[in-house]
Amino acid sequence: MSKLAIIGGTGLLSLEGLEIREQRVVSTPFGNASNDLIVGEFHGKSVIFLPRHGQYHSIPPHKINYRANIWALYEQGVEKIVAVAAVGGIRSDLAPGVLAVPDQIIDYTYGREQSFYSDDFSVENHIDFSYPYDEHLRQIIIQAAKNTGLAVVNGGTYGATQGPRLETAAEIKRMAQDGCAMVGMTGMPEAALARELNMAYATCALMVNWAAGISDGVITMDQIEHTLAGGMQQVRQLLADFIQTQ
Repeated sequence: MSKLAIIGGTGLLSLEGLEIREQRVVSTPFGNASNDLIVGEFHGKSVIFLPRHGQYHSIPPHKINYRANIWALYEQGVEKIVAVAAVGGIRSDLAPGVLAVPDQIIDYTYGREQSFYSDDFSVENHIDFSYPYDEHLRQIIIQAAKNTGLAVVNGGTYGATQGPRLETAAEIKRMAQDGCAMVGMTGMPEAALARELNMAYATCALMVNWAAGISDGVITMDQIEHTLAGGMQQVRQLLADFIQTQ
């Protein structure tokens, strides 16, 4: 069984170069995952790929069954997860097209199932979440980017919002004051759920737009899609080098 999984976000609905061996249907105690698990070889290494929003990007961020996704990977023996995310840049060095590997999270979401133990909780189910991303895995991703010749920002706080709407300028101003470097809609509870199951988890984040109010004008999907086209090619290059170390 594969020990590594890649969760694809917006712009990464499939993994180019993945030699698919099987599409595995997995049922979980928490319902259905976003998609069948795509099992194969990527640059000679075994990997499981899961598109977070489904095969056709039909599942909005607040409707994703995060518990089913993470549990499905866990049941397959996955120990490490690299999550790819398309996010908005808040900090001045995180312009559209920049890659970052965040090291902290602030959770602004609500109403999402946050734990596998919501209905059967005991005191030992509390997790230490001081450092939400696995530091060893973060450093491997950063080194893979350097090996590929890609510039990558090391660190930054990911602000996770509810979605599916984009944020207001006032919300982004508050998030900047809170210390957020970037904003996305899928970082939580995905990271916390992985921690509950002792799975190493890290995020590779692509800035696809300036967050609301950071630049003049409104945010358009045309702008985002243009940045995604080139940026996700860089992500694929990074993943190809990353996989060689596994």
